[in-house]
Amino acid sequence: MIWNVEEFARAAAVTADGLAAYVDESQRGLPPVIRGRPPREVAERLGLVRWIREGGMTPDSYAEFLAAYLDEGTRLHHPAYLGHQIAAPDFPAALADFVHGATNNPMAVYEMGASAATVEFEVLRWMLGKVGFGETGGGVLTHGGSLANLTALLAARAAVAPEAWTDGVPADLALLAPASAHYSLTRAAAILGLGERAVVPLDVDGLGRIDVARLPEALGRVRRAGRRPMALVASACSTGTGLYDDLRGIGEFCAANGVWFHVDGAHGASALLAEEHRHLLDGIELADSLIWDAHKMLRTSSLAAAVLTRREGDLDAAFQQRASYLFYGDQGFDLIGRTVECSKAELGLKVFLNLAWRGERGLGDHVARQYATARRFWELARERPGFECPYEPESNIVCFRYGGADQAEIRERLMADGAFQLTSAEIGGVRHLRVTVMAPATDDKTLEALLDRIGEQERGPGG
Repeated sequence: MIWNVEEFARAAAVTADGLAAYVDESQRGLPPVIRGRPPREVAERLGLVRWIREGGMTPDSYAEFLAAYLDEGTRLHHPAYLGHQIAAPDFPAALADFVHGATNNPMAVYEMGASAATVEFEVLRWMLGKVGFGETGGGVLTHGGSLANLTALLAARAAVAPEAWTDGVPADLALLAPASAHYSLTRAAAILGLGERAVVPLDVDGLGRIDVARLPEALGRVRRAGRRPMALVASACSTGTGLYDDLRGIGEFCAANGVWFHVDGAHGASALLAEEHRHLLDGIELADSLIWDAHKMLRTSSLAAAVLTRREGDLDAAFQQRASYLFYGDQGFDLIGRTVECSKAELGLKVFLNLAWRGERGLGDHVARQYATARRFWELARERPGFECPYEPESNIVCFRYGGADQAEIRERLMADGAFQLTSAEIGGVRHLRVTVMAPATDDKTLEALLDRIGEQERGPGG
């Protein structure tokens, strides 16, 4: 059945109007930030079984469905959204998703999406320049940071053990990473064939940051055990605490000892755009590979994550694939040789349109504002009895405790009525509440209300 252009236009208008109202009421904090109803109730409200079985949706019935669908979701634009590290996307990125939904140009093969591929080339060139890799670096955008970390470690494996692609993974490879590293690193080690036991934990300080002074000891342990270091991973910033590792110290150590240096900058690399926070990434140019998620602090919708390497050839060596229906002729503009995905979405368009609308300065201002709001929460919490903050925040992530109660229970009670969404994390084996400032609408009023609510919950009625 060919497109009914008139019906599409009507449904598109319904979508635009519905989403505009949804974002507006979310930013003003009118509905709950999260409903949290069980799947069966949500399915019944949305009429999923009937629609799947019978079909027949029209623009009018679609409007009703969309309103209910949006109402049951999590409102990332809401000022009380303080949960996971996912952006409240700016509208230019939403436009890009809309364009991709209609055009569907999977551009890992250039001839399938020349404009999309060219946009990605330029976005990557911009990111490489910001990192300091310049004209010699290489990059690709992937669907998320987990896949980006896997891709970067494939490049590291190819550099250390080029025979692994054809002969299998040598049993002596090791991955050095702190216990605070994102779970996707351990998952990548298992997928790559190293196994979880090949991940060697690095010595850290009390907040989970790599202890640079003890790196020689860790490397010595690895080599005395007869293992070859495939890569050493640092965080910029840590997913749990939002704290940055000493990239210069670690990078200089890796360079002096011939160890591949990988930086997980999924969340914190965007601080490169904020002048007052750029120092947190001092030494990032020493990395052999880096990941940088646009769908976190660059306000793009999920997913769009960059894999960047200091030497372009290292990324090209990550994959050694053959397929007569794809790999033939001049592939100079194809990205398929650098990525797991063949049908890769037009990811660069989301980043580009945000840049085109807001500019590099505008995105940097957004990062700075979110970091400042998190610091403001830290200041407010420290002033209140019963609140404990174990560190001064370096990003838009703050961990804290209130009293001696079960912190996970505090979180569950906060989320029960949909008034707030936040997460939790362990520091030194102790559970903390965790705030991640992602929504531009979050302000002092929101932060004060959260602190009030926590205190009221623990005091109880008449406390």
